[in-house]
Amino acid sequence: MSTIYLNGKLMPIEEACISVLDRGFIFGDGVYEVIPVYSSKPFRLDNHLLRLQHSLDGIRLNNPNSNEQWRQLLAQLIENNDGDDQSVYLHITRGVAKRDHAFPENIEPTVFMMSSPLLAPPKALFTTGISAITAVDNRWIRCDIKAISLLPNVLLRQEAIDVGAVETVLIRDGFLTEASASNIFIVKNNVLLAPPKNHLMLPGITYDVILELAAENNISHEVRDISEAELRNADEVLLTSSTKEVMAITRLDDIQVGDGKPGSMFKQLHQLYQHCKATIMRGNSASS
Repeated sequence: MSTIYLNGKLMPIEEACISVLDRGFIFGDGVYEVIPVYSSKPFRLDNHLLRLQHSLDGIRLNNPNSNEQWRQLLAQLIENNDGDDQSVYLHITRGVAKRDHAFPENIEPTVFMMSSPLLAPPKALFTTGISAITAVDNRWIRCDIKAISLLPNVLLRQEAIDVGAVETVLIRDGFLTEASASNIFIVKNNVLLAPPKNHLMLPGITYDVILELAAENNISHEVRDISEAELRNADEVLLTSSTKEVMAITRLDDIQVGDGKPGSMFKQLHQLYQHCKATIMRGNSASS
């Protein structure tokens, strides 16, 4: 039985109740974070809390907790759920009020957290890679806010699922933005290329880690706009996210990427990322 946190209390998930007038339910008026936990230690927690604050600021909602309070609450939730490796979902809405578009005054936000087992991608995928499709990025223009109103992302991801692919890579006005639930890198002539952070993409924590690892290990890399043509002619295409970590996309729109196998850049970054995780699992302060 999973233990969740809801508005100041830990409880079995089966006992959790939220009002039908919660603005998260009525309007999708809220934000969220997903935090990977390795050996009971949240990964890059400072970065996740900074991104959470950015999202809250973006929807003009006060943060209900200090960073230290979040740390304590997360520690309690992790301790009360099974497994050393977990995925913690944190969800904050504006709260319960009568249905009206205008912000209500003097209401408490709804704060919900739950934990799920964090399962590594099947090892076979590191040998074969994954398939993806492309689609027009038709989401709103504040994709830097990690909002709970994810219907456009859901529909875009389902396009991939419908054809047996794993992810949908998004193109807006002829340029790569990200994917439905992950960031995308490409490799050309041994140079790692990343689209720049802006309001059209979520600032991924794993995205940041990959760029840090590239800099620390003298991997040639650039952050710049990436055209659709560059995406389609890349030697490698990589996907990153907190739950999938680093994956190689070896088929895009049912066309082989490069030689159709995970490439050397993927193998190097995957190995470096695993080393980064191992360092944290040994108790290094980088988990903060």
